[in-house]
This record gives sequence, C-alpha cells and structure tokens, in this order.
Amino acid sequence: MGILTEEMKRLVHEQRLGYIATVCPDGTPNLSPKGTTTVWDDDHLVFAHISSPNTVENLKQNAAIEINVVDPFVRKGFRFKGRAQVVEDGPQYQRGLEFFRTMGVATERGGQRRIKAIVIVKVERALPLISPAYDTGRSEQEVRAEWERYFEALRQRGDDRGSQA
Repeated sequence: MGILTEEMKRLVHEQRLGYIATVCPDGTPNLSPKGTTTVWDDDHLVFAHISSPNTVENLKQNAAIEINVVDPFVRKGFRFKGRAQVVEDGPQYQRGLEFFRTMGVATERGGQRRIKAIVIVKVERALPLISPAYDTGRSEQEVRAEWERYFEALRQRGDDRGSQA
C-alpha cells in the first residue's frame, strides 16, 4: 500500500485542480494552479506541463514541490509534499501522454505538442487540510450548504449581469 489513501485519491480525481508550489531560483515561492493534476499510482501524483514554464524551470533547479488539492464546498483537502521529476521525452513521456489521452486531455493542437512535459511527483508526505470553518463545531453538511449557497449566489449574479448586456 502506498502513501496515497483511497480518500486522497478520490478527492484528487474529483477536484482535478491542484495548486502547485515550487521554489524560484531567488528563493521566493511560485504558486500555480494545474487543472491536469491527478493520481499516477499509489505513491505519485502527476500533472501535464501545458503552459507552466516557470513551474517546470523551478522544478529542474529544485525538485521540491507541494501540491494542495481542496474541495471548495466542504473546505477540506490534502497537502502533498514531495519531489518532482520533469519528463520531456522517452517511454515514460509517451506513457504520460497516453495516460492523459485516456482522461480526455488533448495532447496536441494543430499537429503541435500541447503537453510539453509530464511532471511526476513522488509524494513523501501527505497531510490533511481542514478549514477553520470547522472550529465552531459545524458539520461538513453545514459547511457544504453555506458554500453551495455562496457559489449559487455568485452564479446568479453572473447570470443576471449576462442577461443585462
């Protein structure tokens, strides 16, 4: 059994958006959302380098990485810390392309490579992320209901603005 539990895998598969933190050469943080974040196997997460030049360059210099995946409705998720490997060609790259194709991710556009590299992250540590919204003793159902109402109100405002144009 690997480090990734079934609950972690479920959340990553459902959310598909990971916030990727890397370290810039000057020591400052770089945070970038990746909509291709998913589970590679029991010990690894993966994402595609489609438009991530800073993230990939940072990882080539310093493989340290943290990925946060959070359900925005229940305000819970996981923090995955580890080391990244950037794969730009060869059999593992081809395996990654096929992996993303089976997920419905376009790997080419106009005959050009859309996925420039596959970033495979060996998860060394996985910790839960839980919002302070639970500090008051609220249940997950209560927190979810609050955020569902919030996002529905945002959607309604957006719909209203669109119909006024």
